[in-house]
Amino acid sequence: MSLAMSTRPGLTERQARVAVSVLFFTNGALFANLLPRFPQIKAELGMGNAAYGLAVATFPSGAIVAGLAAGVLIRRFGSARVAVTGTILTGAWILAAGLSSSVWAFAGALFLAGAMDAITDVAQNEHGLRVQRRYGRSIINSFHAIWSIGAVTGGAMAAGAIALGLSRGPHLGISAAVFALAALAAARFCLPGQETESAVDPVDDVPGARGKEASGRGPRTLFVLGALVLIATSGALVEDAGSSWAAVYLSDSLEASVALAASGYIALVGAQFIGRLIGDRLVDRFGQRAVARVGGLVAAAGMGLALAVPTVPGTILGFAAAGFGVATLVPAAMHEADELPGLRPGSGLTIVSWLMRLGFLCSPPVVGLIADATSLRMGLLVVPTAGLLVVLLAGVLRKRLR
Repeated sequence: MSLAMSTRPGLTERQARVAVSVLFFTNGALFANLLPRFPQIKAELGMGNAAYGLAVATFPSGAIVAGLAAGVLIRRFGSARVAVTGTILTGAWILAAGLSSSVWAFAGALFLAGAMDAITDVAQNEHGLRVQRRYGRSIINSFHAIWSIGAVTGGAMAAGAIALGLSRGPHLGISAAVFALAALAAARFCLPGQETESAVDPVDDVPGARGKEASGRGPRTLFVLGALVLIATSGALVEDAGSSWAAVYLSDSLEASVALAASGYIALVGAQFIGRLIGDRLVDRFGQRAVARVGGLVAAAGMGLALAVPTVPGTILGFAAAGFGVATLVPAAMHEADELPGLRPGSGLTIVSWLMRLGFLCSPPVVGLIADATSLRMGLLVVPTAGLLVVLLAGVLRKRLR
């Protein structure tokens, strides 16, 4: 990604940065309000681990299906309008999921919520990059850190609602309304006009899709691209393990209270936020390769130890270690993919971003099937395994960004 020559941002740019920050915050907070409610929904609907895993997998399924439409919508309506509309619809479908009276209704609502979330995510990142180009320097990592703040806030809101005995309807209804109003308020401060650059169409950017243009993509480039997809997917898988299974594992397997069980996911995204805050400085000093390797080791060792010696405090710390370890993986993989030779600008980033969602799709049912066959403790071994995979593949990352 190339940046314009550095200029001092004006009032319009500063306001737009705040507006995009609000959109990232609401995107992180909305789904996090539902996650701690999963154990209650699972119990009330009588789902086993495998059925629960398949139902939860509909969220990333919807994201994968809708991800292909995001570029078309952005070109048609503009990234700001799409991001705001997507935020409102995401909140509405999350509310519907929380009020579902059957497994099919729950899965269907999650599918649509995932679809809206994916479109919102692409649109807010596109608008964030517009603002970044106006700034003339990198600010995109700060938006992702704010997403983590939103996720922690949403998880804390849910834990507080559970502790106060507030039922899912009022709780998720308040959440949807508050964040919809926040998104609408942010809309008026987003950059005006349409995107100056066309959004990349993922279908056109699959290697081999166009013979002549794909001819410049050598085996080395394709190998590196595949490794970057696995690195990004490992980060996504660890995050999904925390969002889908942390509360269930703590409450069912370790008999933690429902409110305390929410701390697992909050610890993961909280540590991930800290990792994102200091990640740029660490990468500048030690390089992406070293940071990724150490992060993979931290995630593998922290969660591995928590699973080997299962306690409630140890497991919460294990999820925190996993979140901290994977904090920089997705940005590192996206940055490296965007710089790959032989690919059109934006192609590598688009491929990694889209395929990364397969980690969210595959993780819940795989963990659920392993849990039903053995135990959820065994199923969560995917977390340290993902960390070790990053250690093995980190060699494709650069030692230094420059």
